[in-house]
This record gives sequence, C-alpha cells and structure tokens, in this order.
Amino acid sequence: MNLTGIIAISGRPGLFKVVAQGKNNLIVESLEDGKRFPAYSTDRISALEDISVYTYEEDASLGELFETIFHKENGGEAPSHKADKLTLENYLLEVLPNYDQERVYFSDLKKIFQWYNLLHKSGLLIPTETESEKIEEAVVVEETVVSETEEKPKAKRAPRKKVVKTEE
Repeated sequence: MNLTGIIAISGRPGLFKVVAQGKNNLIVESLEDGKRFPAYSTDRISALEDISVYTYEEDASLGELFETIFHKENGGEAPSHKADKLTLENYLLEVLPNYDQERVYFSDLKKIFQWYNLLHKSGLLIPTETESEKIEEAVVVEETVVSETEEKPKAKRAPRKKVVKTEE
C-alpha cells in the first residue's frame, strides 16, 4: 500500500491528506468530510508510511499490514474498531501472526482497524504490485525491447578521425 501523503494529527480524529505545504504549516484535507485546514509545526503529526507494528522479528510496516488485510478481505472492510478486544486481537493474529502482543496495546489495535476502514471508505487502499507481477511486466517489456531492436537496422558509424597535435 502506498500511504504517502496520509497523516494522523494528535488530538484530531481521523486521517488527513497533505494538500500543500506553507512556510510554517501544512494544508491538510480530512478524509472523512473533505474540509481543509492548516496543521502547524506545533501539532504532533505522524505520517502513516513511517508507522510500523511491533513483531517478534522485524517490525512490519503499516502499509504491509494494510495490504495483507486488503487481500484477506478481498478488498472489503476489516472488523470495526468498536469491536471487542478479543475479536481485534484474534483478527490481527490471523493477519500478522508474529505481532508482539505485549507491546501492541488495545488502543493501537483500534487505531489500525479504524484507519484501515477509513482509507477503504475513502478509496485510497490501492495494493502495490506483487513481485511476480513486477517480474512478468519486466519480461514483457524486455521482449518488446528485443523485438524492436531486431527490426531496426543498425546505423553505421563514421570512422573517427585522428587528431594529431603538432609542436610549434
């Protein structure tokens, strides 16, 4: 998932899209109602692309987690953030089985599911290409480049002229 330009502002509900950048602030647009307002440098702003979830091995980025949920739900919504703690924990265990249950709090779980559903509702959940799709595209592009180069005759280069320096 590409979460570039999507932020959360501490003290304000929901998520916001960065529209423009001023001298001392950001102009943001709410994903819920579309209202625009300035977010100042004194606000605590968190970019969703920089957020990760604690796991027992390497931390998982929020984008990877959202992509896994997206594929599990076949592009549908995840459970509501208002569901009980056990439901959200079990769902996250299905999607991310190695998440650190001691360091990921219930409030974090609620945010994850609330943000996912908000992005889904806004239509901003677009999965990135998988590695196999990238490889297939590369093969197709390589085949077309090879076929194009075979059809074109090679231009003959003129021989280089030797430059002889004479001493005066």
